[in-house]
Formats: sequence, structure tokens, C-alpha cells
Amino acid sequence: MSGAEQDLRAGLKALQLELNDQQVGQLLDYQALIGKWTKVYNLTAVRDPAEMMTHHLLDSLAAIVPLQRHLQQAGLGQGSRLLDVGSGAGLPGVVIAICCPAVAVTCVDTVAKKAAFIKQAVLALKLPNLTGLHARVENVAQPFDVICSRAFASLVDFTQWSAGALAPAGVWLAMKGKHPADEITALAPGVEVFHVEQLQVPGLAAERCIVWLRPKTTV
Repeated sequence: MSGAEQDLRAGLKALQLELNDQQVGQLLDYQALIGKWTKVYNLTAVRDPAEMMTHHLLDSLAAIVPLQRHLQQAGLGQGSRLLDVGSGAGLPGVVIAICCPAVAVTCVDTVAKKAAFIKQAVLALKLPNLTGLHARVENVAQPFDVICSRAFASLVDFTQWSAGALAPAGVWLAMKGKHPADEITALAPGVEVFHVEQLQVPGLAAERCIVWLRPKTTV
């Protein structure tokens, strides 16, 4: 077993996330693919494989159990749709597509080469539930049950720009570092935070959280 696989499996155990050997292989292949493309296209500033494991893969994997819990509680199983905004190299969208085969994941980015990378990942990793889209999120109109982002924009911009793509009972999942109290205060009156979930990323001594948001229901 390679060092990378040992680190990944140890991280999955710490996150209490059970994946099969095929999914573990896909995650490792995905990391290798990012490394290969980054040499030419500068997909990510992180070049060191060990750092890529903690800062990218395990950081994204920390959101999987909370996402699965939400989908289960919302009664969303097979056929649920997730949009990853400003996806870049596909973090966390590609990771979600690998870990949650029942979820149809679309990664949208305004940068053509990043959308092209996602399309390459679909082929290389054999992920029929993954789509790469070169567009501005404001122009995406089909409804998604979950719209997620990781280190993308302020909560105000994220929710405002993607509101048109949110399904009627949909939610936003924003992956953040420290608790973004100022961003939460600045949210539009029509958007509410219903949960802030602290994350513990294996091997990463930094604060991480998920801010769960939804449109306010008018009585």
C-alpha cells in the first residue's frame, strides 16, 4: 500500500467515512490527475502531494458525512442534484461524485480550462454522475437540491449569485474556515443560516466549518 493510500485510509477512518476499494482508488487517481494537470494549467496552488491530501482531498471528504446526513433527513436519495460553484479543480464536487454515486453532481466554473479538467475527470475516473460546466453560476437555471462551494466567495455573493439554481426546498452548503460571523450578519433578509457545523479535518490544524443556509420561508 502506498503512503498516499495509507494516509487516505487513515483519514477516512478518522472521518468515519466508509468507502469501497474502487472509491479509494478513484480518489487517489483524482489526486494524481490534479497533480498532472497543475503542472501545465495551474489548477491549484498546492503542489506537494502530502499537502494536497490534507488541504484538498481530506478537507473535501470532511463534508461527505454531513452531506449524506442532510440528504437522508431531507428524504433525498437516488437522483438528488448537487451544484458545486466555482469548483476549480473539482473540490469538493468530484470528491462528492466519487463518494455519493446516487447524487448527480455538476461542477460549474467560469474558467474554461477548469471546466475542461472536470470533463477529463469524468472520463478518466469513469464518473457517469459528474458533469463539468463552463458558465457563470448566475446563468444556471436548472434546479439543484444542494448548492455547495468551498473557499469560493462571501456568503452574500454565493447565495445571491446561485439563488436562481436552487430547487424550491434546496439548501446551500458553504465550506468555510473560521466561523464567518461577519458574513452571516451581512446576509440578505431572505436567506437564513439553519446550522453551522464544525469540521475536524484529519492532519489539518486549522478551523473548518460548514455553514448551512436556505431561503427564509414567508408565513
